[in-house]
Amino acid sequence: MSSLSPASFVERDDRVVLADGATLVFSIAPAATPAAQAPVLLLHGLASNRTRWAEFAETTTLTRRHDVLRVDLLGHGESAWSGKLALERWCDDLAALLVARHTARAILIGHSLGAQVAIAFAARHPDRCAAIALLDPVFRAALRGKWRTIAALGPLFALLALLVRGANAVGLHRRVVVPYDLKALDVLARKALGSKQAEAAFIRQYSSTWADLRHFRTANYLQDLVEMFRPLPALASLALPVLVLLSTGRTFAHPDETERVLAALPRRQSVRIECHHWPLTEKPGEVRAAIERWCASLE
Repeated sequence: MSSLSPASFVERDDRVVLADGATLVFSIAPAATPAAQAPVLLLHGLASNRTRWAEFAETTTLTRRHDVLRVDLLGHGESAWSGKLALERWCDDLAALLVARHTARAILIGHSLGAQVAIAFAARHPDRCAAIALLDPVFRAALRGKWRTIAALGPLFALLALLVRGANAVGLHRRVVVPYDLKALDVLARKALGSKQAEAAFIRQYSSTWADLRHFRTANYLQDLVEMFRPLPALASLALPVLVLLSTGRTFAHPDETERVLAALPRRQSVRIECHHWPLTEKPGEVRAAIERWCASLE
């Protein structure tokens, strides 16, 4: 499928004030024709924000028939929050967004932690979810190396997050957190790829805790880690259409082990992408084409 020309792309920033006063910020590219199809919600990963999906939104043909929304999950990007974060909270926030927009159901597409949110949303709000697409979902059974240890340390990270939030509440926090423009970072990263040395440097940068913490609040980072590795609902109970895009690299998890977990999904379609763990960065065209084909098959 050919992408839209830049001149035809229109997007605006918007926000929803939630019941407790928190603000959920998102960007919306309205459908070029009256949106008869379910809107698409794009969900970013750990320590990330909605700029992760900026390039996708600008180039996808989905905006011909779907409203496309890039969402900053609470505690990320412009959706500032210093309280507790959890999968349930993120799911309920997204449901509130749909209610505020008078939308019955949506297609959720998430990368990494965003994939976990999509799975949890489908289980928690099944009447609000038309379908989900999962880019490199993370399951504990498939984790490799140090990530197995990190997942096992969830209770410690939860305690540390509570302590850091307490310190924040009495005024002890970093004064400056540098905004993360992931679209610009992705463009630079793709230019640098092409050699083993460049790819090794890319993996170090994109999986670096210290790099993330330059752009992300410490308490929220710790909570992201806890939620990313939490047990998820039984996949066999999710009867809706599911697209899975799996990177062939083994930076965090083994793709074959991930496939074994995902086999429980009754309506799953899987596609392998030759990359590490950041398909939107490394192979944006392949990701876009796979998602567009799948969304077309839902109509």
